[in-house]
Amino acid sequence: MQKQAKAKSTILIFVSLFISVIVGVILQGSGNAAAAELFRPLGTIYINLVKMIMVPLVLSSLIVGISGITDVKQLGKMGIITVTYFSVTTAVAVIIGLVLSNIFKPGIGITVGSEIYNANEFPDIMEQIVSIFPDNILEALLNANMLQIIFIAILIGIAIVKAAPKGELLRKIAEDVFEVVSLITKWIMIVTPLGILGLMIPTVAANGINVLLPLGKLILVFYLAIAIQNGITYTISLKCFSNFKLKEFYGALLPAQIIAFVSCSSAAALPVSLKRTQEELKLSTEVSGFVLPLGATINMDGNALYQGIVTLFIAQAYGIEISIPLQVIIILTGTLASIGAAGVPGAGMIVLSTVLASVGLPIDGIALVAGIDRILDMGRTYTNVTGDAITACIVDKQMK
Repeated sequence: MQKQAKAKSTILIFVSLFISVIVGVILQGSGNAAAAELFRPLGTIYINLVKMIMVPLVLSSLIVGISGITDVKQLGKMGIITVTYFSVTTAVAVIIGLVLSNIFKPGIGITVGSEIYNANEFPDIMEQIVSIFPDNILEALLNANMLQIIFIAILIGIAIVKAAPKGELLRKIAEDVFEVVSLITKWIMIVTPLGILGLMIPTVAANGINVLLPLGKLILVFYLAIAIQNGITYTISLKCFSNFKLKEFYGALLPAQIIAFVSCSSAAALPVSLKRTQEELKLSTEVSGFVLPLGATINMDGNALYQGIVTLFIAQAYGIEISIPLQVIIILTGTLASIGAAGVPGAGMIVLSTVLASVGLPIDGIALVAGIDRILDMGRTYTNVTGDAITACIVDKQMK
């Protein structure tokens, strides 16, 4: 009975996605794109509900997960495996993007307009490190600063282990909070199809075929890169380093992937990712509670793909040749900047401006892709969320 309910929920999500695209195209084609805005409140309410539970869910799951590891050395091992895999797949993603851009040259023939892009300054790396350590716990929670919340949870989790048995009451409270918030997550999942309608219909209506055609080649190359990263890099990782079959993994993660795709938010998909990996894939609370929140904050494989492709796209549009040494710099800068941009609003564009500056390309070139950024962001977020879950599966096997 439970399996039938889950299958029905997945079907409803797909039906909602299909209806959203059809309705959005019809409204855009008939000139009634403004009518699509009537659906937007559904999406806003859905995202607000997810944000409402995100902080207590992440905080409680991390505390429960880390305090369940009685050996602090095991926590260090888990952290090393996680960050190493994040770094490797992010570098691979940048390389895939560069290779495809060199082969298909999506920027050739693009007319460079007079648009000007005002790039935000990339945060200083030392400021980023300092910002991890909060001066006020409540402020970190109220602002939903995920890096600070992760640090707080790790600190509390380790302290519970070291203070045992006196910390057991605090651990029990965290477990109870996690159970309650997980139940609320299940309720929110029920209204996911309505949330998808509210998120997708305005997006499709605003970004109709007319917007896509001029940059169609770039979109196709980007989604080919997404397919390679997911179909090859992640498939090999899953088969070689985890205990899960492809059908089993993707069947469990599908709702989270769809939410990531339509919302363009790894944070919005995080509660569902936690729920599905723990209940369907049976990953330990310790691993999923540590890897997934961390991944939602610093693992940006989809963004890395974007950096590689769009950087060369802009160079080709401006008629600028990028040498192999400069492409190596793009790989290094794209990898480090994607990880370093954790928690920065509009991180994709900020990181791209940093990568462009590192190889001497005009930052104004970002204006060429600004119109289709939402379309590309869907694929970026889908890949980020999938990569986080793959990492959790790999770390779970290694820790066992």
